[in-house]
Amino acid sequence: MKTVYLDNNATTRVAPEVVDAMVPYFSELYGNPSSAHRFGGQVAGKLNEARERVAALLGAEPGEILFTSCGTESDNTAVMSALATNPGKRHVVTSRVEHPAIRTLGQHLAERGYEVAEVPVDGEGMLDMDRYAGSLRPDTAVVSLMWANNETGVIFPVEEAARMARDQEILFHTDAVQIAGKVPIRLKDSAIDMLSISGHKLHAPKGIGVLYVRKGTKFSPYLIGGHQERGRRGGTENTASIIGLGKACELAGANMERENTEVRRLRDKLETGLTDRIPNSKVNGGDAKRLPNTTSISFEFVEGESILLMMDEFGICASSGSACTSGSLQPSHVLRAMGIPFTMAHGSIRFSLSVYNTEEEIDFVIDKLPPIIERLRSLSPYWDPSKAA
Repeated sequence: MKTVYLDNNATTRVAPEVVDAMVPYFSELYGNPSSAHRFGGQVAGKLNEARERVAALLGAEPGEILFTSCGTESDNTAVMSALATNPGKRHVVTSRVEHPAIRTLGQHLAERGYEVAEVPVDGEGMLDMDRYAGSLRPDTAVVSLMWANNETGVIFPVEEAARMARDQEILFHTDAVQIAGKVPIRLKDSAIDMLSISGHKLHAPKGIGVLYVRKGTKFSPYLIGGHQERGRRGGTENTASIIGLGKACELAGANMERENTEVRRLRDKLETGLTDRIPNSKVNGGDAKRLPNTTSISFEFVEGESILLMMDEFGICASSGSACTSGSLQPSHVLRAMGIPFTMAHGSIRFSLSVYNTEEEIDFVIDKLPPIIERLRSLSPYWDPSKAA
């Protein structure tokens, strides 16, 4: 059975070019980049090259790039560093639709006496900027807002939010895990102090991430150890994965136009094809500015997990929300924060495309999903075909 993979916001295929770039560092070039000898030194040179490639994608300086194990570590490091370097400030600002890497951390901090403000969103998933402005206080240590939502693809006005925080001398961090490689970023021209990305969201392997720290920003290491990463993150570097991430960032820069033309076109075709054929369906955040590869569609009076199971019989891979929370039978916190009715939110499916998806795959999903929804609705005591909209 052919696999139709439309769950790229959960993880991506490692690009063949990335695999090729990594392979030598598992065998011939296995030296420790921190070693003084030439054998390790040549590996250190490749790490510097990877750092330059990451910096180029983000519009940053190589010295501002810190390699971590994943997006979650980067997020945690940014927030905890801000709190450590501002011990007199015990207020944190975030949003109601953050990834668990920030949302759960906020709950952890609240249990330890910090005050955490979660800014609401509107029905399209857009941040309430008036409420955001009102949440900033003299005792705010850090703002952490995602740049693009992992479930709906809705893009926040992060650069404006960062300028507002800077005006009040508040550190600003953004989780850019989903947006990196899809939308141009130029950190040199922004007020963003810290930014997180994750390799496995842009065709690099799992287990590698980045934290950008603007030059001059006060910083407190989260992992204490050796002198690696200029003393900002202890532990021997994950050499092969860092080199792979550098190559992935280079490819992402080259493919960005394709993301915003061909991938967007396929995403739009999928949305239109499904909502035209399936009554009582809705694109969540459809009127907002979104990532070119992401769509969240709700199908009323059906259960998302049942849709996924039946699609899986045809080899179609998608998600009922964030991959980090999709084990729950409750509607996602993102859709609840948007005020999506329970009967719609419970039947939401996220499709997330990549440059590897084809027209034939999209046609296949458009053909197979409407009968699945029809069959599931026929089993629902709440579905009335005569009231289909």
